[in-house]
Amino acid sequence: MSDDVQVIFTPSGKRGRVARGTKVLAAARKLGVDLDSVCGGRGICSKCQCSPGYGDFPKHGLHVDADALSPINAVEERYDRVRGLKPGRRLGCQAEIMGDVVIDVPPESQVHKQVVRKAASERVMEMDPATRACFIEVAEPDMHAPEGDFQRLSHALENQWGIAGLRIDREMLRALQPVLRKGGWKVTVAVHDQGDGPQLTALYPGLRETPLYGIAIDLGSTTIAGHLVALDDGRVLASAGQMNPQIRFGEDLMSRVSYVMMNPGGDVEMTQVVRDAMGDLARELAREAGIDTGEIVEATVVCNPVMHHLLLGIDPVELGQAPFALATSDSMDLPARELGFDAAPGARVYILPLIAGHVGADAAAVALSEAPETREDLSLIVDVGTNAEILLGNSTRVLTCSSPTGPAFEGAQISSGQRAAPGAIERIEIDPDTKEPRFKIIGSDLWSTDAEFGTPLITGICGSGIIEAVAEMRMAGIVDASGLIGSASQVGTDRCVPNGRTHEYLIHDASPDGPRITVTQGDIRAIQLAKSALYAGARLLMDEMGVDVVDRVVLAGAFGAHISPKHAMVLGMIPDAPLGSVSSAGNAAGTGARMALCSVKARRAIEAQVKRITKVETAIEPRFQEHFVAANALPHATAPFPELRKIAPLPDVSFNTGGSGDEGGGRRRRRRG
Repeated sequence: MSDDVQVIFTPSGKRGRVARGTKVLAAARKLGVDLDSVCGGRGICSKCQCSPGYGDFPKHGLHVDADALSPINAVEERYDRVRGLKPGRRLGCQAEIMGDVVIDVPPESQVHKQVVRKAASERVMEMDPATRACFIEVAEPDMHAPEGDFQRLSHALENQWGIAGLRIDREMLRALQPVLRKGGWKVTVAVHDQGDGPQLTALYPGLRETPLYGIAIDLGSTTIAGHLVALDDGRVLASAGQMNPQIRFGEDLMSRVSYVMMNPGGDVEMTQVVRDAMGDLARELAREAGIDTGEIVEATVVCNPVMHHLLLGIDPVELGQAPFALATSDSMDLPARELGFDAAPGARVYILPLIAGHVGADAAAVALSEAPETREDLSLIVDVGTNAEILLGNSTRVLTCSSPTGPAFEGAQISSGQRAAPGAIERIEIDPDTKEPRFKIIGSDLWSTDAEFGTPLITGICGSGIIEAVAEMRMAGIVDASGLIGSASQVGTDRCVPNGRTHEYLIHDASPDGPRITVTQGDIRAIQLAKSALYAGARLLMDEMGVDVVDRVVLAGAFGAHISPKHAMVLGMIPDAPLGSVSSAGNAAGTGARMALCSVKARRAIEAQVKRITKVETAIEPRFQEHFVAANALPHATAPFPELRKIAPLPDVSFNTGGSGDEGGGRRRRRRG
C-alpha cells in the first residue's frame, strides 16, 4: 500500500499528493487551498468545516471509498453534539486523509471568498411583472353569511380591482386568517398571473408602500449568481454569488452525469446541495438588501439542461448520451418552496424554456437579452463557461450550438490554476524583448512592477490570467504556433525551465514559503483543447449560415467581461474580426433572467423565439472535428486572421527542432497529431 494518497479540493480545483494520515487542514495549507482556521486546530472554531465526496469520480479517474477519511473522533462528536455540524460535514483539523479523496470547501470555510464575476448589467427594464400588489378592504365575517375568509377576499379583489378567479394553495391558506385580522381586514395582496389565471402568492397587513421583490438567478455549473430586483421599476437592490457546490461531484456537466451513472442516488444528492445553495443565496440577497425573505414573491431561473434536470430532481442520464433527450423543453412555473427557496409562502419560480439537449435556458436568456433576430447585421454571441453556448444570427435566421470547452477557462485543470479569488493572477503582460512578465492580482489595482505593490499574498492564476498568459507568451515568442514552449536558449530567457521532457514558463516564484506559478506544456494543451472546441462551434454555425465573416462578436458572461478581445483573438478562441466590432455583453444570461422576472411579455417572447432557433448538433457533425483540429494552432492552422495581424503581429518561431534540448517537445508534438 502506497504511503501517499491523492486529494482534490473543490471549488479551487487544487490537487496533490499527501502522506496517508495527513489532516485535511494540513493538506489544504500544503496545497495552498483557502481553508479557514482560527483555533489552532483544536476543533473549537469550526471554521475548517469541509465536505468529503464519496463514490466514483470519472473526470478525476478516482474512486473515493467510504473510509477515505478517518472515522469521526471525540472532538468532532463533541462539537456536533454541542453546536451541530451539517450532515456530511467534517472538521478539517480533525479528519485525517486515509485514501484518495475529493473534498469540498464550502463558502463559509473560505478565508478569501470566491469572486463570482456575474454582476448585474445596466439595462432599462420594461415593467410588466407577473406579480403585482393590490390593496383591498375585505368584508368581515358575518354569522348570517357563512362564506370563508378566502371567498370574501376574492370578492373584494374582483370588485375593487377587476381580478376574478383568484386561486390559493394550502400554504397561503394557512397564512391567510392571521394576516387578515392583524390588518383589520385591510390588506395588500400579491397576485401572480402570467396568463394562466391569478394566484395569491403573499399577503401583508394594511397598505404596503414598499415594492414587492423578486430574484433572478443564473444557475451555472460552476457559479450561481442572483440579483434581488424591485418589481415596481426593475432596480437591482442586491447582487450575490457563490460557487455551485456540485463542483465536488465533477467540474463539468458530463462528469456529473457520469457520477450519477456510477453512483446510485447521486442525482438526489446533487439536487439537494444545489437547492440548499439557492436557498442560502436567497437569504444572502435579502440580508444584503435589508428585507425579509417573506417579501420575495417571485424568482426566475436560467440554467443549462443538466443543471435544469438536477434542480428539478430529474435524472440527467439521458442528457449524457445521444440523442440527448430533454425530459421537457417548455418553460415551467412552480411553487418556490418545491425548489428550496426561502420566500413568501405562495412565491412562484419561473424557469425559462430550453432550446435543445445541450442548449439550455441560459442560452435562451442570452437570446432574450441580445435579441439577434431584431438586427440586420450578423451577430456571433458567445457565452462561455464549462460548456459554451453559441448563437449566430440576424433577422433572417438564428442558429445555436453548444461546445464542450471544459473548466480550463476558469482556472481548473491548470497546474497553478484556481478559481477567481483575492490573490489570484488575473492580468498579465510579457515584454516581447526581455520576456519578463508583470501581472495584477484580484484585490489590487497595482501591477507587480509598481513600487507600491509590496509583497501581497499571491495564490495562483485564475481563468482570465491563464488566457492572457498563453496569449502573451505567443505574442512574445515564448510559445510557437503549435503551442510548444521553447527552451531558455531558444527563447532567450531563463524563465523557460525544463519540466520533464518539455518546458514551462516561470511567472512568479515565492518558494519555499509561497507558491511557484508557472505555465506548463500541459496548461497550454488544456487551453488549446478548450479554445479549439469554442472556435469549432462558432465556425460550424458560420458554415451552416454560409458565411466566412460576421459583422459583430459579442462576448457574454464572466468570460466576456474579463477577457480582452485581443487576447481571445490571439488564442483563436473566436473567429477573426475587427477589434472594434468585438464587445462585451456582461452577464447576458443574468440580464435575460431579470427581463423575464420583470415582464410577462418577455416570457412570451422567448417562449416563441426558442421554437424558431435552429440547433446545430456538434456531437454528430463531422465538420466539427475538422474545425477542432485546425483550431489547435495559435491562433489557427489555416485561417489567416488578417484583422488580428493588423494589431498583433505574431513571431514566426518554431521550437519543434528534435534536437537534444527539445527532443521531448518534438516527440510530444508528434503524439498530438
